[in-house]
Amino acid sequence: MKNDRVSSVIKAIDRLTDNTGRIGSWCSLLMVMTMLLVVVLRYGFQIGSISLQESITYLNCVIFTSGVAYTLKEDAHVRVDVMYSKLSSKSKALVDLLGTLVFLGLTAGFILWTSWDYVSVSWRIREGSAESSGLPYVYVLKTSILIIPTMLLIQGLSEFLKAYKMYHKN
Repeated sequence: MKNDRVSSVIKAIDRLTDNTGRIGSWCSLLMVMTMLLVVVLRYGFQIGSISLQESITYLNCVIFTSGVAYTLKEDAHVRVDVMYSKLSSKSKALVDLLGTLVFLGLTAGFILWTSWDYVSVSWRIREGSAESSGLPYVYVLKTSILIIPTMLLIQGLSEFLKAYKMYHKN
């Protein structure tokens, strides 16, 4: 019974991460199309748009924010694999358990803790672009500084549970 609950939590988190990753992949296409539009307007018609150019930054932010947890789920983050690849499944699970708790947990927690005031001040003043014709939503953009570690912690829980199951499998 307990194992079924753990499996359903893992599936729910992984499904959420897959969906946000899919959003990021579509935003990649949208960002390329936006960049093409900026280039065509600027060099083909001598029309410039600061807000259109800034929207590329916002799209890039969505891509990165939605992709960071997906990359963790797919085990595609950079890993120094000198010894890890030679370990048994149980030892790999132990390394993953400790790595998730110590490195991912503490780092994500530290980012949340140190960034909270920075983002909340931006929301308090409704920070906008420094450019007069820019986008007025810099405070929303800065919110990604809190969303990224939160998503990593959520996906980290899934990875921790997977490693825990693997460790106790044998």
